[in-house]
Amino acid sequence: MATIGSLIFCTDCGNLLPVSKGNTKNILKCDCCGAENRVTQSKPSDFPSLLRQKLSTTQSVERHKIQTEAYTNETCDQCGRTEVRFSAVQLRSADEGSTIFYTCECGHKWNTNN
Repeated sequence: MATIGSLIFCTDCGNLLPVSKGNTKNILKCDCCGAENRVTQSKPSDFPSLLRQKLSTTQSVERHKIQTEAYTNETCDQCGRTEVRFSAVQLRSADEGSTIFYTCECGHKWNTNN
């Protein structure tokens, strides 16, 4: 018996087997050639996969450990420093620009709308 998606075919003649006509022992009888085909099911654990293991692992991220800022060449109005940290946040609707938040080492903070 061969399976393609949810379709099951007879191994002897290749005829499409009617899934609704199976008996309690998971045997499908072919209407064309009379062959009995056993239906089995496999579990995901029967086929180990590195990708499946990675997807099933629960990951937790602590917010304070996420690096959301980068450095840019922007001049601080307070101290004149030319390299400050920035982060971009989408505060308005999607068709409008993002808001850029700047932070200087001196503690001065400001923002601009793109």
